[in-house]
Amino acid sequence: MEPEIASLEEQLREAMLASDVPSLEALISPDLVFVNHFGVVLSKEEDLALHYSGALRFHRIDPSERRILMLEQAAFVGVRVHLWGVFNGFPLQEDLRFSRLWQRHASGAWQVVAGQATRVQTSAPPPS
Repeated sequence: MEPEIASLEEQLREAMLASDVPSLEALISPDLVFVNHFGVVLSKEEDLALHYSGALRFHRIDPSERRILMLEQAAFVGVRVHLWGVFNGFPLQEDLRFSRLWQRHASGAWQVVAGQATRVQTSAPPPS
């Protein structure tokens, strides 16, 4: 099962790079709850609208440090991602950690039902 999730993660990365809305539509659950690195909660429709409108375009997405935890009908993925692109006309370059929960449906299809992004700090936080 872990290789299947790794393959789905790659399909998701490629669909994000191409802003391939039909592929993203298939990979993302209608019930998606995604919290971005600004703390904004996005639905599937809101997430897809960014790709469909062209407001969000990725040029590169380089994953590393991927860990997959298989559960009964779900899989948790933690991955560090360096990404480059454009958001609302402004350059975007981020070092993020994504957490994603994939759920297997009765049909056998896997979809992302939840996700969260956290900005990776390159320096230690100031002392309290």
